Amino acid sequence: MASTFSIITRTDLPVEQLFDASLSIDAHVDSMSQTGERAVGGVTSGSIGLGETVTWRARHFGVWFTMTSRITSLDRPHRFVDEQVTGPFRSFHHEHVFTRESGRTVVVDTLTIASPVFGPLAERAVLVPYLRRLITRRNRFLLDSLGPTDAAA
Repeated sequence: MASTFSIITRTDLPVEQLFDASLSIDAHVDSMSQTGERAVGGVTSGSIGLGETVTWRARHFGVWFTMTSRITSLDRPHRFVDEQVTGPFRSFHHEHVFTRESGRTVVVDTLTIASPVFGPLAERAVLVPYLRRLITRRNRFLLDSLGPTDAAA
């Protein structure tokens, strides 16, 4: 069984600007400095596009992991999906949706994950909170790197 959760981020930044920043390998690496994450295969810098892959190497929970993700859907500037091709999860699906509401940009990150080792209880108790913090921190980094905004996560 998989676990699904969403994170909502609101900002005054233009949708297109945040969408493009979200596809930047360089911005992702910068936002994940605390995990030592780096791109080691596929698209390793610049912007990633539909059908392209990136292989990440990062330390989580004190253990080094390697994960290859592919952009499986892309509709600029409204939505894209990245999914694990190989890596530590039984499945990993991350949908990024960008909309405008009341003059503000709203980003909804929806992740569906399944762990190969832990059951649903451990996913909800450990992995979901960890990934929620990681994505929230990443989004905050993107907003801060794009300039002053009135943002709310």
